[in-house]
Amino acid sequence: MEERLKAVKARKRGNGVPAFLKQPKLLTQMIGLISIVICLMVIFVSAIFLTMIDDLTEESLGSQAMTVAKMAAQKEAIIDAFREQDPSIRIQPIAEEIRKSTGAGYVVIGNKENVRFSHQIEENIGKTMGTSSRASLEEGKSVIYKGTGISGDAIKAKTPIYNEEGSIIGVASVGFLTTEAERRMDEYQMKLFIFALFINLLGISGSVMIAKRVKKLIFNLEPEEISFLFKEKEATLESIRDATVALNTDYQVTSINKRARKLLQDQVAADGKVTNSRLVDIASSIIHRRESLVHQRMVFGHQLYVADGSPIWQNGQTKGVVLTIRPVSEIEKIEEEISAVKSITDNIRAQNHEYLNKLNTIYGLMVLEEYDEARAFISDEVKERQDVVVFLTSSVKDPYIAACLLGKVHRSKEMKVRLQIDEESNISSVPASLNTKLFVTVLGNIIDNAMEAASQLRGEDASVYVSFTDIGNEVVFDIEDNGPGICLEWQEQIFIEGFTTKDGENHGIGLAIVKNTLEKLNGQLYISNKETGGAQFTIVIPKG
Repeated sequence: MEERLKAVKARKRGNGVPAFLKQPKLLTQMIGLISIVICLMVIFVSAIFLTMIDDLTEESLGSQAMTVAKMAAQKEAIIDAFREQDPSIRIQPIAEEIRKSTGAGYVVIGNKENVRFSHQIEENIGKTMGTSSRASLEEGKSVIYKGTGISGDAIKAKTPIYNEEGSIIGVASVGFLTTEAERRMDEYQMKLFIFALFINLLGISGSVMIAKRVKKLIFNLEPEEISFLFKEKEATLESIRDATVALNTDYQVTSINKRARKLLQDQVAADGKVTNSRLVDIASSIIHRRESLVHQRMVFGHQLYVADGSPIWQNGQTKGVVLTIRPVSEIEKIEEEISAVKSITDNIRAQNHEYLNKLNTIYGLMVLEEYDEARAFISDEVKERQDVVVFLTSSVKDPYIAACLLGKVHRSKEMKVRLQIDEESNISSVPASLNTKLFVTVLGNIIDNAMEAASQLRGEDASVYVSFTDIGNEVVFDIEDNGPGICLEWQEQIFIEGFTTKDGENHGIGLAIVKNTLEKLNGQLYISNKETGGAQFTIVIPKG
Protein backbone atom coordinates (compact mmCIF):
# COMPACT_ATOMS: atom_id res chain seq x y z
CA MET A 1 0.00 0.00 0.00
CA GLU A 2 2.80 2.44 0.91
CA GLU A 3 4.60 1.72 -2.37
CA ARG A 4 1.42 2.47 -4.31
CA LEU A 5 0.99 5.77 -2.46
CA LYS A 6 4.59 6.75 -3.21
CA ALA A 7 4.07 5.89 -6.88
CA VAL A 8 0.97 8.08 -7.06
CA LYS A 9 2.80 11.00 -5.44
CA ALA A 10 5.79 10.53 -7.74
CA ARG A 11 3.55 10.70 -10.80
CA LYS A 12 1.98 13.86 -9.46
CA ARG A 13 5.37 15.51 -8.76
CA GLY A 14 6.63 14.66 -12.20
CA ASN A 15 3.78 16.13 -14.22
CA GLY A 16 5.87 19.22 -15.17
CA VAL A 17 3.34 21.86 -14.02
CA PRO A 18 4.92 25.01 -12.49
CA ALA A 19 4.40 25.32 -8.74
CA PHE A 20 2.53 28.62 -8.96
CA LEU A 21 0.00 27.11 -11.40
CA LYS A 22 -0.76 24.05 -9.29
CA GLN A 23 -3.99 23.80 -7.36
CA PRO A 24 -3.47 24.42 -3.63
CA LYS A 25 -3.11 21.25 -1.60
CA LEU A 26 -6.03 19.90 0.37
CA LEU A 27 -4.39 20.84 3.69
CA THR A 28 -4.01 24.47 2.54
CA GLN A 29 -7.57 24.57 1.19
CA MET A 30 -9.06 23.20 4.40
CA ILE A 31 -7.08 25.55 6.65
CA GLY A 32 -7.92 28.53 4.45
CA LEU A 33 -11.61 27.69 4.16
CA ILE A 34 -12.12 27.00 7.87
CA SER A 35 -10.12 30.12 8.83
CA ILE A 36 -12.10 32.35 6.46
CA VAL A 37 -15.41 30.97 7.75
CA ILE A 38 -14.35 31.56 11.37
CA CYS A 39 -13.06 35.08 10.65
CA LEU A 40 -16.20 36.09 8.77
CA MET A 41 -18.37 34.66 11.51
CA VAL A 42 -16.43 36.53 14.22
CA ILE A 43 -16.56 39.80 12.23
CA PHE A 44 -20.29 39.43 11.62
CA VAL A 45 -21.02 38.59 15.26
CA SER A 46 -18.76 41.42 16.44
CA ALA A 47 -20.59 43.93 14.23
CA ILE A 48 -23.91 42.81 15.68
CA PHE A 49 -22.54 43.06 19.21
CA LEU A 50 -21.16 46.54 18.54
CA THR A 51 -24.57 47.71 17.39
CA MET A 52 -26.19 46.10 20.38
CA ILE A 53 -23.57 47.57 22.75
CA ASP A 54 -24.20 51.06 21.33
CA ASP A 55 -27.94 50.74 21.89
CA LEU A 56 -27.52 49.13 25.29
CA THR A 57 -25.07 51.82 26.40
CA GLU A 58 -27.45 54.65 25.47
CA GLU A 59 -30.34 52.81 27.10
CA SER A 60 -28.28 52.17 30.22
CA LEU A 61 -27.16 55.83 30.50
CA GLY A 62 -30.72 57.01 29.91
CA SER A 63 -32.03 54.78 32.70
CA GLN A 64 -29.22 55.91 34.98
CA ALA A 65 -29.95 59.60 34.21
CA MET A 66 -33.66 59.08 34.98
CA THR A 67 -32.81 57.37 38.29
CA VAL A 68 -30.60 60.29 39.31
CA ALA A 69 -33.23 62.85 38.19
CA LYS A 70 -35.95 61.14 40.26
CA MET A 71 -33.62 60.92 43.24
CA ALA A 72 -33.00 64.68 43.05
CA ALA A 73 -36.71 65.48 42.49
CA GLN A 74 -37.68 63.52 45.59
CA LYS A 75 -34.97 64.99 47.87
CA GLU A 76 -36.79 66.89 50.67
CA ALA A 77 -34.04 69.51 51.05
CA ILE A 78 -34.50 70.52 47.39
CA ILE A 79 -38.32 70.59 47.70
CA ASP A 80 -38.11 72.72 50.88
CA ALA A 81 -35.67 75.13 49.20
CA PHE A 82 -38.34 76.14 46.68
CA ARG A 83 -40.09 78.08 49.49
CA GLU A 84 -37.09 80.31 50.08
CA GLN A 85 -36.48 83.65 48.42
CA ASP A 86 -33.31 82.39 46.68
CA PRO A 87 -33.60 78.58 46.31
CA SER A 88 -30.33 78.24 44.43
CA ILE A 89 -28.30 78.94 47.58
CA ARG A 90 -29.46 75.61 49.08
CA ILE A 91 -30.08 73.66 45.86
CA GLN A 92 -26.71 74.24 44.14
CA PRO A 93 -24.55 72.43 46.74
CA ILE A 94 -27.00 69.52 46.89
CA ALA A 95 -27.14 69.20 43.08
CA GLU A 96 -23.35 69.31 42.82
CA GLU A 97 -23.02 66.62 45.45
CA ILE A 98 -25.44 64.41 43.52
CA ARG A 99 -23.60 65.07 40.25
CA LYS A 100 -20.22 64.19 41.64
CA SER A 101 -21.43 61.08 43.47
CA THR A 102 -23.26 59.67 40.43
CA GLY A 103 -20.79 60.72 37.75
CA ALA A 104 -23.42 62.63 35.80
CA GLY A 105 -22.41 65.38 33.39
CA TYR A 106 -24.77 67.82 35.02
CA VAL A 107 -27.65 67.99 37.51
CA VAL A 108 -29.94 70.96 36.92
CA ILE A 109 -32.93 71.95 39.07
CA GLY A 110 -35.34 74.43 37.53
CA ASN A 111 -38.61 76.12 38.48
CA LYS A 112 -41.87 76.19 36.56
CA GLU A 113 -40.57 79.07 34.43
CA ASN A 114 -37.68 76.80 33.32
CA VAL A 115 -35.13 78.93 35.20
CA ARG A 116 -32.10 77.13 36.58
CA PHE A 117 -31.51 76.91 40.34
CA SER A 118 -28.36 74.80 39.90
CA HIS A 119 -25.71 74.10 37.28
CA GLN A 120 -22.14 72.81 37.29
CA ILE A 121 -21.15 76.18 35.82
CA GLU A 122 -22.40 78.73 38.32
CA GLU A 123 -22.66 81.54 35.73
CA ASN A 124 -25.57 79.64 34.19
CA ILE A 125 -27.64 79.70 37.42
CA GLY A 126 -30.66 81.96 37.03
CA LYS A 127 -30.72 81.54 33.27
CA THR A 128 -33.35 79.67 31.28
CA MET A 129 -32.68 76.02 30.46
CA GLY A 130 -31.42 75.33 26.96
CA THR A 131 -34.08 72.70 26.27
CA SER A 132 -37.81 72.73 26.81
CA SER A 133 -39.29 71.16 29.95
CA ARG A 134 -42.87 71.49 28.83
CA ALA A 135 -43.67 67.72 28.99
CA SER A 136 -42.54 67.49 32.60
CA LEU A 137 -43.89 70.84 33.87
CA GLU A 138 -47.26 70.85 32.13
CA GLU A 139 -48.01 67.13 31.60
CA GLY A 140 -46.08 65.69 34.55
CA LYS A 141 -44.18 63.24 32.37
CA SER A 142 -40.68 61.84 32.88
CA VAL A 143 -38.79 61.81 29.61
CA ILE A 144 -35.45 60.48 28.33
CA TYR A 145 -33.89 61.85 25.17
CA LYS A 146 -30.62 62.64 23.45
CA GLY A 147 -29.87 66.24 22.86
CA THR A 148 -27.34 69.04 22.78
CA GLY A 149 -27.17 71.72 25.43
CA ILE A 150 -24.69 74.27 26.71
CA SER A 151 -22.68 71.38 28.22
CA GLY A 152 -22.52 69.52 24.90
CA ASP A 153 -24.10 66.33 23.54
CA ALA A 154 -25.70 64.30 26.28
CA ILE A 155 -28.25 61.62 27.09
CA LYS A 156 -30.79 63.48 29.22
CA ALA A 157 -33.60 62.69 31.62
CA LYS A 158 -36.23 65.13 32.96
CA THR A 159 -38.80 64.51 35.67
CA PRO A 160 -41.22 66.88 37.51
CA ILE A 161 -40.69 67.95 41.15
CA TYR A 162 -43.78 67.82 43.35
CA ASN A 163 -44.38 69.66 46.64
CA GLU A 164 -46.14 68.19 49.65
CA GLU A 165 -49.55 69.14 48.20
CA GLY A 166 -48.79 67.18 45.00
CA SER A 167 -48.40 70.23 42.79
CA ILE A 168 -45.59 70.55 40.23
CA ILE A 169 -43.15 73.18 41.44
CA GLY A 170 -40.18 72.51 39.17
CA VAL A 171 -38.19 70.08 37.11
CA ALA A 172 -35.05 68.00 37.69
CA SER A 173 -32.83 67.55 34.62
CA VAL A 174 -29.87 65.17 34.62
CA GLY A 175 -27.56 64.46 31.71
CA PHE A 176 -24.68 62.10 31.00
CA LEU A 177 -22.38 63.52 28.37
CA THR A 178 -21.82 61.41 25.26
CA THR A 179 -18.10 61.49 26.00
CA GLU A 180 -18.89 59.12 28.89
CA ALA A 181 -20.84 56.89 26.54
CA GLU A 182 -17.97 56.95 24.10
CA ARG A 183 -15.53 56.04 26.87
CA ARG A 184 -17.65 53.04 27.81
CA MET A 185 -18.01 52.10 24.15
CA ASP A 186 -14.24 52.15 23.74
CA GLU A 187 -13.86 49.86 26.74
CA TYR A 188 -16.45 47.42 25.40
CA GLN A 189 -14.94 47.52 21.90
CA MET A 190 -11.48 46.76 23.25
CA LYS A 191 -12.80 43.79 25.23
CA LEU A 192 -14.73 42.60 22.16
CA PHE A 193 -11.63 43.00 19.95
CA ILE A 194 -9.52 40.95 22.35
CA PHE A 195 -12.21 38.27 22.55
CA ALA A 196 -12.61 38.18 18.72
CA LEU A 197 -8.83 37.92 18.29
CA PHE A 198 -8.71 35.03 20.74
CA ILE A 199 -11.56 33.25 18.94
CA ASN A 200 -9.84 33.74 15.57
CA LEU A 201 -6.54 32.36 16.84
CA LEU A 202 -8.31 29.44 18.48
CA GLY A 203 -10.32 28.74 15.30
CA ILE A 204 -7.26 28.89 13.04
CA SER A 205 -5.32 26.60 15.37
CA GLY A 206 -8.26 24.21 15.45
CA SER A 207 -8.57 24.29 11.66
CA VAL A 208 -4.89 23.39 11.31
CA MET A 209 -5.30 20.46 13.72
CA ILE A 210 -8.47 19.22 12.00
CA ALA A 211 -6.93 19.53 8.53
CA LYS A 212 -3.82 17.63 9.58
CA ARG A 213 -5.98 14.95 11.21
CA VAL A 214 -8.03 14.53 8.03
CA LYS A 215 -4.89 14.38 5.90
CA LYS A 216 -3.42 11.72 8.17
CA LEU A 217 -6.58 9.61 7.92
CA ILE A 218 -6.43 9.72 4.11
CA PHE A 219 -2.68 8.91 4.07
CA ASN A 220 -1.71 12.51 3.12
CA LEU A 221 -3.33 12.06 -0.29
CA GLU A 222 -4.91 14.79 -2.40
CA PRO A 223 -8.49 14.33 -3.70
CA GLU A 224 -7.30 13.59 -7.24
CA GLU A 225 -4.85 11.02 -5.87
CA ILE A 226 -7.67 9.34 -3.93
CA SER A 227 -9.80 9.32 -7.07
CA PHE A 228 -6.97 7.74 -9.06
CA LEU A 229 -6.40 5.04 -6.43
CA PHE A 230 -10.12 4.28 -6.36
CA LYS A 231 -10.24 3.88 -10.14
CA GLU A 232 -7.05 1.83 -10.05
CA LYS A 233 -8.55 -0.44 -7.38
CA GLU A 234 -11.74 -0.84 -9.40
CA ALA A 235 -9.81 -1.73 -12.56
CA THR A 236 -7.58 -4.14 -10.63
CA LEU A 237 -10.57 -5.94 -9.11
CA GLU A 238 -12.30 -6.30 -12.46
CA SER A 239 -9.13 -7.65 -14.07
CA ILE A 240 -8.85 -10.52 -11.55
CA ARG A 241 -10.24 -13.70 -13.06
CA ASP A 242 -11.03 -15.21 -9.68
CA ALA A 243 -14.11 -14.06 -7.76
CA THR A 244 -12.91 -11.43 -5.28
CA VAL A 245 -15.08 -9.83 -2.59
CA ALA A 246 -14.34 -7.67 0.47
CA LEU A 247 -16.61 -7.82 3.55
CA ASN A 248 -16.76 -5.66 6.67
CA THR A 249 -17.22 -6.98 10.20
CA ASP A 250 -21.02 -7.11 9.65
CA TYR A 251 -20.43 -9.38 6.61
CA GLN A 252 -21.65 -6.69 4.22
CA VAL A 253 -20.05 -6.39 0.77
CA THR A 254 -17.75 -3.36 0.47
CA SER A 255 -15.95 -4.29 -2.78
CA ILE A 256 -16.71 -6.94 -5.37
CA ASN A 257 -15.61 -7.72 -8.90
CA LYS A 258 -17.67 -8.86 -11.85
CA ARG A 259 -16.99 -12.58 -11.44
CA ALA A 260 -17.89 -12.46 -7.74
CA ARG A 261 -21.13 -10.59 -8.54
CA LYS A 262 -22.09 -13.35 -10.94
CA LEU A 263 -21.15 -16.12 -8.49
CA LEU A 264 -22.86 -14.51 -5.47
CA GLN A 265 -25.89 -13.05 -7.23
CA ASP A 266 -28.26 -15.14 -5.10
CA GLN A 267 -26.07 -15.07 -1.97
CA VAL A 268 -26.26 -11.34 -1.09
CA ALA A 269 -29.28 -9.72 0.62
CA ALA A 270 -30.74 -6.33 -0.29
CA ASP A 271 -28.71 -4.62 2.45
CA GLY A 272 -25.47 -6.01 1.01
CA LYS A 273 -25.02 -8.71 3.67
CA VAL A 274 -23.77 -12.12 2.53
CA THR A 275 -26.29 -14.89 3.25
CA ASN A 276 -24.13 -17.91 2.35
CA SER A 277 -23.46 -19.61 5.69
CA ARG A 278 -20.15 -21.14 4.59
CA LEU A 279 -18.79 -17.77 3.44
CA VAL A 280 -19.92 -16.16 6.69
CA ASP A 281 -18.20 -18.91 8.71
CA ILE A 282 -14.93 -18.42 6.82
CA ALA A 283 -15.08 -14.62 7.19
CA SER A 284 -15.96 -14.91 10.89
CA SER A 285 -13.04 -17.27 11.49
CA ILE A 286 -10.59 -14.88 9.78
CA ILE A 287 -11.90 -11.85 11.71
CA HIS A 288 -11.80 -13.52 15.12
CA ARG A 289 -8.58 -15.48 14.63
CA ARG A 290 -6.98 -12.41 12.97
CA GLU A 291 -5.04 -14.54 10.49
CA SER A 292 -5.36 -15.68 6.88
CA LEU A 293 -7.03 -18.91 5.80
CA VAL A 294 -6.35 -20.82 2.59
CA HIS A 295 -7.94 -23.66 0.66
CA GLN A 296 -11.31 -23.53 2.42
CA ARG A 297 -13.65 -25.70 0.41
CA MET A 298 -17.24 -24.75 -0.30
CA VAL A 299 -20.01 -25.58 -2.76
CA PHE A 300 -21.95 -23.31 -5.12
CA GLY A 301 -24.59 -25.19 -7.05
CA HIS A 302 -23.04 -28.51 -8.07
CA GLN A 303 -19.47 -27.23 -8.23
CA LEU A 304 -16.76 -27.29 -5.60
CA TYR A 305 -14.88 -24.05 -4.94
CA VAL A 306 -11.86 -23.10 -2.87
CA ALA A 307 -11.76 -19.82 -0.91
CA ASP A 308 -8.71 -17.97 0.42
CA GLY A 309 -9.13 -15.07 2.84
CA SER A 310 -7.02 -12.38 4.49
CA PRO A 311 -7.99 -9.86 7.20
CA ILE A 312 -8.20 -6.10 6.56
CA TRP A 313 -6.21 -4.20 9.18
CA GLN A 314 -6.71 -0.66 10.42
CA ASN A 315 -5.10 0.79 13.55
CA GLY A 316 -4.26 -2.69 14.79
CA GLN A 317 -7.88 -3.87 14.49
CA THR A 318 -9.51 -6.26 12.04
CA LYS A 319 -12.00 -4.18 10.07
CA GLY A 320 -13.02 -6.76 7.49
CA VAL A 321 -11.83 -9.57 5.24
CA VAL A 322 -10.95 -10.07 1.56
CA LEU A 323 -12.02 -13.40 0.04
CA THR A 324 -10.83 -14.92 -3.23
CA ILE A 325 -13.03 -17.73 -4.55
CA ARG A 326 -12.11 -20.01 -7.42
CA PRO A 327 -13.51 -23.31 -8.74
CA VAL A 328 -11.53 -26.43 -7.97
CA SER A 329 -11.91 -28.03 -11.39
CA GLU A 330 -12.55 -25.10 -13.76
CA ILE A 331 -10.15 -22.30 -12.78
CA GLU A 332 -7.52 -22.74 -15.42
CA LYS A 333 -6.71 -25.41 -17.96
CA ILE A 334 -3.48 -26.18 -16.17
CA GLU A 335 -5.36 -26.89 -12.93
CA GLU A 336 -7.51 -29.39 -14.79
CA GLU A 337 -4.39 -31.07 -16.10
CA ILE A 338 -2.80 -31.10 -12.63
CA SER A 339 -5.96 -32.60 -11.17
CA ALA A 340 -5.94 -35.31 -13.82
CA VAL A 341 -2.24 -36.00 -13.28
CA LYS A 342 -2.80 -36.21 -9.51
CA SER A 343 -5.60 -38.74 -9.99
CA ILE A 344 -3.42 -40.85 -12.26
CA THR A 345 -0.52 -40.54 -9.80
CA ASP A 346 -2.69 -41.76 -6.94
CA ASN A 347 -3.75 -44.81 -8.94
CA ILE A 348 -0.17 -45.51 -10.00
CA ARG A 349 1.02 -45.11 -6.41
CA ALA A 350 -1.64 -47.57 -5.23
CA GLN A 351 -0.67 -50.05 -7.93
CA ASN A 352 3.03 -49.53 -7.27
CA HIS A 353 2.55 -50.23 -3.56
CA GLU A 354 0.58 -53.35 -4.34
CA TYR A 355 2.97 -54.59 -7.05
CA LEU A 356 6.00 -53.92 -4.88
CA ASN A 357 4.69 -56.23 -2.18
CA LYS A 358 3.96 -58.91 -4.77
CA LEU A 359 7.35 -58.52 -6.42
CA ASN A 360 8.96 -59.01 -3.03
CA THR A 361 6.93 -62.21 -2.63
CA ILE A 362 7.98 -63.44 -6.09
CA TYR A 363 11.60 -62.58 -5.31
CA GLY A 364 11.41 -64.57 -2.10
CA LEU A 365 9.99 -67.60 -3.91
CA MET A 366 12.74 -67.40 -6.49
CA VAL A 367 15.44 -67.23 -3.83
CA LEU A 368 13.93 -70.25 -2.16
CA GLU A 369 13.90 -71.96 -5.58
CA GLU A 370 10.15 -72.48 -5.30
CA TYR A 371 9.72 -71.95 -9.03
CA ASP A 372 6.44 -73.75 -9.36
CA GLU A 373 4.95 -71.67 -6.54
CA ALA A 374 6.26 -68.51 -8.14
CA ARG A 375 4.72 -69.41 -11.51
CA ALA A 376 1.40 -70.19 -9.86
CA PHE A 377 1.46 -66.92 -7.88
CA ILE A 378 2.18 -64.88 -11.02
CA SER A 379 -0.50 -66.72 -12.94
CA ASP A 380 -3.12 -66.06 -10.24
CA GLU A 381 -2.18 -62.39 -10.03
CA VAL A 382 -2.33 -61.84 -13.76
CA LYS A 383 -5.62 -63.70 -13.93
CA GLU A 384 -7.14 -61.54 -11.14
CA ARG A 385 -6.09 -58.32 -12.93
CA GLN A 386 -7.33 -59.53 -16.25
CA ASP A 387 -10.57 -60.75 -14.72
CA VAL A 388 -11.29 -57.30 -13.20
CA VAL A 389 -10.43 -55.43 -16.39
CA VAL A 390 -12.31 -57.90 -18.62
CA PHE A 391 -15.33 -57.80 -16.32
CA LEU A 392 -15.51 -54.02 -16.23
CA THR A 393 -14.97 -53.56 -19.97
CA SER A 394 -17.63 -56.18 -20.77
CA SER A 395 -20.19 -55.22 -18.10
CA VAL A 396 -19.86 -51.42 -18.13
CA LYS A 397 -20.15 -49.82 -21.55
CA ASP A 398 -19.38 -46.30 -20.37
CA PRO A 399 -15.61 -45.69 -20.11
CA TYR A 400 -15.91 -43.04 -17.35
CA ILE A 401 -17.87 -45.33 -15.01
CA ALA A 402 -15.56 -48.28 -15.78
CA ALA A 403 -12.43 -46.16 -15.14
CA CYS A 404 -13.90 -44.88 -11.87
CA LEU A 405 -14.62 -48.42 -10.64
CA LEU A 406 -11.18 -49.66 -11.69
CA GLY A 407 -9.53 -46.79 -9.86
CA LYS A 408 -11.49 -47.59 -6.70
CA VAL A 409 -10.39 -51.24 -6.94
CA HIS A 410 -6.76 -50.14 -6.86
CA ARG A 411 -7.50 -47.67 -4.09
CA SER A 412 -9.16 -50.40 -2.01
CA LYS A 413 -6.04 -52.53 -2.17
CA GLU A 414 -3.95 -49.60 -0.88
CA MET A 415 -6.42 -49.07 2.00
CA LYS A 416 -6.57 -52.84 2.65
CA VAL A 417 -10.33 -52.84 2.11
CA ARG A 418 -11.96 -55.70 0.23
CA LEU A 419 -13.92 -54.10 -2.62
CA GLN A 420 -16.24 -56.61 -4.28
CA ILE A 421 -18.23 -55.88 -7.43
CA ASP A 422 -21.25 -58.08 -8.08
CA GLU A 423 -20.51 -60.30 -11.08
CA GLU A 424 -24.17 -60.14 -12.15
CA SER A 425 -24.03 -56.34 -12.42
CA ASN A 426 -24.32 -54.88 -15.88
CA ILE A 427 -24.80 -51.54 -17.64
CA SER A 428 -25.35 -52.40 -21.26
CA SER A 429 -26.14 -48.91 -22.51
CA VAL A 430 -25.94 -45.42 -21.12
CA PRO A 431 -28.32 -42.83 -22.59
CA ALA A 432 -26.73 -39.71 -24.11
CA SER A 433 -28.80 -37.54 -21.73
CA LEU A 434 -26.89 -38.96 -18.71
CA ASN A 435 -23.80 -36.85 -17.97
CA THR A 436 -21.48 -39.60 -16.77
CA LYS A 437 -18.70 -37.08 -16.06
CA LEU A 438 -20.91 -35.64 -13.31
CA PHE A 439 -22.17 -39.06 -12.25
CA VAL A 440 -18.67 -40.45 -11.49
CA THR A 441 -18.29 -37.59 -8.96
CA VAL A 442 -21.28 -38.98 -7.08
CA LEU A 443 -20.15 -42.61 -7.39
CA GLY A 444 -16.53 -41.91 -6.42
CA ASN A 445 -17.48 -39.89 -3.32
CA ILE A 446 -19.87 -42.52 -1.99
CA ILE A 447 -17.44 -45.44 -2.54
CA ASP A 448 -14.63 -43.43 -0.86
CA ASN A 449 -16.85 -42.69 2.15
CA ALA A 450 -17.90 -46.32 2.37
CA MET A 451 -14.28 -47.58 2.33
CA GLU A 452 -13.19 -45.00 4.94
CA ALA A 453 -16.12 -45.82 7.27
CA ALA A 454 -15.52 -49.57 6.99
CA SER A 455 -11.74 -49.23 7.41
CA GLN A 456 -12.07 -47.11 10.55
CA LEU A 457 -14.37 -49.62 12.22
CA ARG A 458 -13.18 -53.00 10.87
CA GLY A 459 -9.53 -52.41 9.99
CA GLU A 460 -8.27 -55.15 7.69
CA ASP A 461 -11.68 -56.87 7.82
CA ALA A 462 -13.32 -53.89 6.10
CA SER A 463 -15.34 -54.66 2.99
CA VAL A 464 -17.43 -52.76 0.47
CA TYR A 465 -19.89 -54.36 -1.94
CA VAL A 466 -20.95 -52.65 -5.19
CA SER A 467 -23.72 -53.73 -7.55
CA PHE A 468 -25.41 -51.96 -10.42
CA THR A 469 -27.99 -52.43 -13.15
CA ASP A 470 -29.71 -50.50 -15.91
CA ILE A 471 -32.78 -52.68 -16.20
CA GLY A 472 -35.89 -50.55 -16.63
CA ASN A 473 -35.99 -46.78 -16.94
CA GLU A 474 -33.28 -46.08 -14.37
CA VAL A 475 -29.61 -46.69 -13.68
CA VAL A 476 -29.28 -48.06 -10.14
CA PHE A 477 -26.11 -48.43 -8.04
CA ASP A 478 -25.99 -50.07 -4.59
CA ILE A 479 -22.96 -49.48 -2.36
CA GLU A 480 -22.85 -51.42 0.92
CA ASP A 481 -20.20 -51.40 3.64
CA ASN A 482 -19.65 -53.10 6.98
CA GLY A 483 -18.94 -49.83 8.80
CA PRO A 484 -20.85 -48.31 11.74
CA GLY A 485 -23.88 -47.26 9.66
CA ILE A 486 -25.65 -43.89 9.75
CA CYS A 487 -28.11 -43.06 12.51
CA LEU A 488 -31.50 -41.67 11.47
CA GLU A 489 -30.93 -38.15 12.80
CA TRP A 490 -27.77 -37.84 10.67
CA GLN A 491 -29.24 -39.13 7.41
CA GLU A 492 -30.42 -35.63 6.46
CA GLN A 493 -27.64 -33.62 8.09
CA ILE A 494 -24.76 -35.41 6.31
CA PHE A 495 -25.73 -33.60 3.09
CA ILE A 496 -25.39 -30.16 4.69
CA GLU A 497 -22.16 -28.45 3.72
CA GLY A 498 -19.70 -28.43 6.61
CA PHE A 499 -21.38 -31.23 8.58
CA THR A 500 -18.95 -34.05 9.29
CA THR A 501 -18.23 -36.79 11.82
CA LYS A 502 -14.53 -36.79 10.95
CA ASP A 503 -11.71 -34.95 12.69
CA GLY A 504 -9.69 -32.19 11.05
CA GLU A 505 -10.50 -29.45 8.54
CA ASN A 506 -11.91 -29.45 5.00
CA HIS A 507 -14.41 -32.25 5.66
CA GLY A 508 -18.17 -32.14 5.17
CA ILE A 509 -17.85 -31.29 1.45
CA GLY A 510 -18.13 -34.60 -0.47
CA LEU A 511 -21.76 -35.46 0.31
CA ALA A 512 -22.80 -31.83 -0.22
CA ILE A 513 -21.36 -32.13 -3.74
CA VAL A 514 -23.20 -35.46 -4.15
CA LYS A 515 -26.52 -33.85 -3.23
CA ASN A 516 -26.10 -30.89 -5.61
CA THR A 517 -24.88 -33.10 -8.46
CA LEU A 518 -27.80 -35.49 -8.05
CA GLU A 519 -30.21 -32.57 -8.23
CA LYS A 520 -28.65 -31.59 -11.55
CA LEU A 521 -28.95 -35.20 -12.78
CA ASN A 522 -32.53 -35.44 -11.45
CA GLY A 523 -31.37 -38.45 -9.44
CA GLN A 524 -32.15 -39.73 -5.96
CA LEU A 525 -30.06 -41.16 -3.13
CA TYR A 526 -31.54 -43.50 -0.54
CA ILE A 527 -29.81 -44.46 2.72
CA SER A 528 -30.54 -47.46 4.92
CA ASN A 529 -28.76 -49.45 7.62
CA LYS A 530 -28.21 -53.18 7.18
CA GLU A 531 -29.29 -55.59 9.89
CA THR A 532 -25.79 -57.10 9.93
CA GLY A 533 -24.26 -53.66 10.40
CA GLY A 534 -23.09 -51.01 8.01
CA ALA A 535 -24.83 -48.63 5.64
CA GLN A 536 -26.32 -49.06 2.19
CA PHE A 537 -26.45 -46.20 -0.35
CA THR A 538 -28.73 -46.61 -3.36
CA ILE A 539 -28.24 -44.22 -6.28
CA VAL A 540 -31.09 -43.96 -8.76
CA ILE A 541 -30.59 -41.97 -11.99
CA PRO A 542 -33.43 -41.80 -14.56
CA LYS A 543 -32.45 -42.57 -18.13
CA GLY A 544 -34.79 -39.97 -19.56
